[in-house]
Amino acid sequence: MTTSVDLVPGLVTTRDAIAAAYGCGTFQGIEPADEAGMVFVYSDPSAGEEYGYTFDGRAEDDEFGPLYLYTGAGANGHHKPSGRNGSLITHAEKGREVHLFVAHGRVPGSGAMQQRYIGQMVLDPIKPYDVRRGPGKDGLMRNVLVFRFRPAEGTTPAWTEADRMPAAAKSDVEIVEPVVEVPEPVALPKQSGAKVKRTEQHSTAETVADIPAGQRKVLRREGELVKAFVAHLTAAGHKTHSFQITIEGEPGALTPDLYDATDHALYEAKGLTTRANVRMAIGQLADYRRHIPGRRELRVAVLLPSEPTEDVKDLLGEEYVELVYQTDDGGFAGWPLAYNQP
Repeated sequence: MTTSVDLVPGLVTTRDAIAAAYGCGTFQGIEPADEAGMVFVYSDPSAGEEYGYTFDGRAEDDEFGPLYLYTGAGANGHHKPSGRNGSLITHAEKGREVHLFVAHGRVPGSGAMQQRYIGQMVLDPIKPYDVRRGPGKDGLMRNVLVFRFRPAEGTTPAWTEADRMPAAAKSDVEIVEPVVEVPEPVALPKQSGAKVKRTEQHSTAETVADIPAGQRKVLRREGELVKAFVAHLTAAGHKTHSFQITIEGEPGALTPDLYDATDHALYEAKGLTTRANVRMAIGQLADYRRHIPGRRELRVAVLLPSEPTEDVKDLLGEEYVELVYQTDDGGFAGWPLAYNQP
């Protein structure tokens, strides 16, 4: 094994060259290189389009900066968080670097696919993946893991506008399982094995390492809140899931936090009981409910970690949005929901 390939963002190379340099395979989308302490990820959005879904690509930046989505391994059947997918999920705790490539046309005079190196990535430490619905190679619908990559500290990704997620060809609503796992916080690996190419278009401030610790705690609290409420509903005999809502002409998907199928009620959870968070939840619910089957009878509710102020309660009531919040003893005030829709 040699190490003659310098991983500089923007480099155009081949799988064979990476395999020769770092000792990984050449055929799978996720290729661990154990001796090198790396995991190589090869993204090809056109492969998903062939089966009818387009989950791979640069998503819209959120409040924490850039985000790249990548569909995990498994051609048929539900994806599992093990095997090659597990090598991504555990990369931080095992100290392995993740390096992302995207397909970049064919090698001139050859059928081999070129790969453009985007840069070193880390999985989002709060929400490492989403569960999506998509057809397998056999045409059957299944759950797929869509990993959420952030640039590693010190990395300036070499992505372009062409790497953005393609827009959905049609609007659709699919049932998905809510992701209620709350990952344990881990130390994020810094970039160490790759050279950094800085450009005017990108700033190294846009990295997952810049998510404030306090904000991480808020997001974890939100995940823990949903997990506890799902357990509460399940104990009461209720069936829960969520939805994957794709909109024609728009990339990505909308994913409400939780749907109680027994009550026909949609919930949006927030990790802080503030006016700003409640206002955001009201807007999200207004958008989601337009696309849910049986929307006229659908009840919507905000799920909070504690009781809000009286004026915030009045705001929710005037918008016909129910309120459920966690009490000091771990219960949930406001549940079961009242039937006070207009």
